[in-house]
Amino acid sequence: MTSRERLLAAARHEKVDRVPVAPFGLGRLPPGGAVTRELISRTDPFLTCGIGNPFLGKAARAESVQDGNMTVTTWHTPLGDLVHKRAHTDITSATVEFPLKTVCDIEKLLSIPFEPAEPNPPAFLALKNELGQEGVALAGIGTAVCLPAAWFSPEDFCLLWADAPDAMKQLVDVAAERLNDFVLKACRAGVADYRLVGGEYVTVQLGPSAVPDLLRGPDAELVEIIHRHGGIAYYHNHGPCMGFLDDFAGLGIDYLDPLEAPPWGDADLAKAAAALRSRVCMVGNLDDMEVIERLSEAEVKAIATERLEAAGTRGFVLGGTASGTYTEPAARNFIAMVDVAENFGWHD
Repeated sequence: MTSRERLLAAARHEKVDRVPVAPFGLGRLPPGGAVTRELISRTDPFLTCGIGNPFLGKAARAESVQDGNMTVTTWHTPLGDLVHKRAHTDITSATVEFPLKTVCDIEKLLSIPFEPAEPNPPAFLALKNELGQEGVALAGIGTAVCLPAAWFSPEDFCLLWADAPDAMKQLVDVAAERLNDFVLKACRAGVADYRLVGGEYVTVQLGPSAVPDLLRGPDAELVEIIHRHGGIAYYHNHGPCMGFLDDFAGLGIDYLDPLEAPPWGDADLAKAAAALRSRVCMVGNLDDMEVIERLSEAEVKAIATERLEAAGTRGFVLGGTASGTYTEPAARNFIAMVDVAENFGWHD
């Protein structure tokens, strides 16, 4: 089987010649380097590429100025300004002031005249063509809850749900409408396969009470659009997951990652496989940085064997946790895990 065939068979819970071993992305490997080429050829990677942002539209206007180590961006809305501040160091950068701070700021954001953004498919289509049968290319996109989660601070985001849930629902509903229209256009332009991120803002930060309105409703509709056009819905959700497995399966998604093992999450692969009952393909479980990057090949192969025995050979893709920061040691261990996976397939 080719890598693409293997990954798609796993999504359908069909037999595979071996369980797929899938790094997500290429971490910090050098583009075109020898280890990068070997990783792609030996494993079954998922690679991702952006196609644009659907939420603000083309009519939104912002101006940015540099003030020392601070970038200050201001959106001038009909109801007043929204200000975003990001501080920079030699190593990293971080938001120190978020543009939305109160319920009234939602009204400011929604007062910006909206002209739908057009998806930008060429980079994704080029990636898909280049990857060919050596993996699966996915268009990365945020779910509807990403609009309030990115524009409010984490604290204010949680307080908004506690104090003004109707305002949160309104903003997510608007975001979902814009997102669905954007993805529909992208599907018609040939972008069918998607990696959906954002669910953890609901499951980790807000909890079960937010799932029906902010995750289950809008995300299921988005998945339906993707499937209607013959595409893949790959769902990314960090943090504890065991209490939400039925919610995830109810979305109709094809893949769920990263099903983190303790102490980073609560995933028990054997119990998760039984709970999902062939509804969703599980991806991941080995932490990119703390396990695959740091441990010896022998240690990683031993842990991989345990995970494969727990998850079984159908509907499972052995992978990392999508850190995006792994380097050559992890790449070598991903490749080594293929030798383990060879023992888990048709012949078992």
